Amino acid sequence: MGMRKSTKAPQTAPAVLKQILKRCSSLGRKQQHYDDVPKGHFVVYVGQNRTRYVVPITFLNYPQFQILLQQAADEFGFDHDMGLTIPCDDHFFQSLTSSLT
Repeated sequence: MGMRKSTKAPQTAPAVLKQILKRCSSLGRKQQHYDDVPKGHFVVYVGQNRTRYVVPITFLNYPQFQILLQQAADEFGFDHDMGLTIPCDDHFFQSLTSSLT
């Protein structure tokens, strides 16, 4: 009885980003209204307390942010109703995003 090899192909960064963008565009639309989210931005939740941040979509161009999104995909996947959750603490997230602007 050996370990079975996964038949699921590893996803490339562009494929993961495409899934994340698709998920971001529909997050909470059925459950909540995000009137405070300007066009060209999306919502992420960060840390154990799930602090809500509205970030510009241009952050998706930065490899540092893409790494966080890949970690979110690895940890939480795409099939959940919790919103896009970034698995890092608030201080790190704030530090990273301030260096991107």
